[in-house]
Amino acid sequence: MKQLFSQRRFLELSIHIVSWLLIFGFPLVFMDRGSGFNLAQFLRHSCVPLCYFVIFYVNYLWLVPRYMFTDEMRKYILSNAVLILCLSVLLHVFLESISTPPPPEFARHIPPRWIFYARDMGMMIFVAGLGAAIRTSLRWRQAEERLIEAERQKTEAELKNLKNQLNPHFLLNTLNNIYALIAFNSDKAQEAVQELSKLLRHVLYDNQQTFVPLEKELDFIRNYVALMRIRLPQQVEVSVNLEADSGGALQIAPLIFISLIENAFKHGISPTVDSFIRISISGHTDGTVRCEILNSNHPKSGQDKSGSGVGLEQVSKRLELIYPGHYEWIKGISENGQVYSSILTIQTKSL
Repeated sequence: MKQLFSQRRFLELSIHIVSWLLIFGFPLVFMDRGSGFNLAQFLRHSCVPLCYFVIFYVNYLWLVPRYMFTDEMRKYILSNAVLILCLSVLLHVFLESISTPPPPEFARHIPPRWIFYARDMGMMIFVAGLGAAIRTSLRWRQAEERLIEAERQKTEAELKNLKNQLNPHFLLNTLNNIYALIAFNSDKAQEAVQELSKLLRHVLYDNQQTFVPLEKELDFIRNYVALMRIRLPQQVEVSVNLEADSGGALQIAPLIFISLIENAFKHGISPTVDSFIRISISGHTDGTVRCEILNSNHPKSGQDKSGSGVGLEQVSKRLELIYPGHYEWIKGISENGQVYSSILTIQTKSL
């Protein structure tokens, strides 16, 4: 961002320099080339642009920030009136002092002096207004850029906070599963710890990035499902279909799907009746990533507060922060109340 600001400052400075070089060089067009360069004539033609230069930058650098931006318009107008009047008088006094009086026969046809004063003062007022307009537009743009930067920093802070909340939540759920295994099968518990180590690499390192390759995220989900399967009874059917895009170019926010899958394992399993969990995630060449999860619906009792919906709330907040307007999340229970579905579609290439 600082580099962008420095580039813009350099561009603005270059525009100012080139513009004033052209304005001050314009009198050279009207000079007699046959007689060579005449410094006195050049200075006489340059005194008007010099007045414009002074008025422009007095407004641009001082009067506008000092009075206009502080809502002291009377002082701003009065200061400009004094500046323009003084410069106009000095300009005409100087021009008359270095100019040769016209012959009497031409003097009768010269318009009254006040017309020249009015013309030059009108141009000076225009230059003052131009300086004020450019400085005001610059201030608006800088304010807008600061607002965008503040929003970006706020979004990054919120995302970081959500990630910090997500990691303990995910780890707590996983450790609870391993703890349950220790009680009846130490071999499976040891296997679960090995699977957990693979997951933690992704959570601790890849989760710090804004986006990760979709294939890497799918590998994480495969490892997570493998960990969950260790403690599942035989009557639970788990099917997983994970397909990344063929080119491997798709990027996705890390851990964006894990809370949906956790929710399926939490509410889709019953120790007494047949249960199922079906997970399908696919990436497509048009940039669309679709996650569809179906599970048998076995809501926990009111006394069971594990999870307490924190994970799904975080998913919703992260989607709004990372993919605003570029995702669709449809979730609900079937009419017979036996199946819960969660379908999340994200358009990644439109970001």
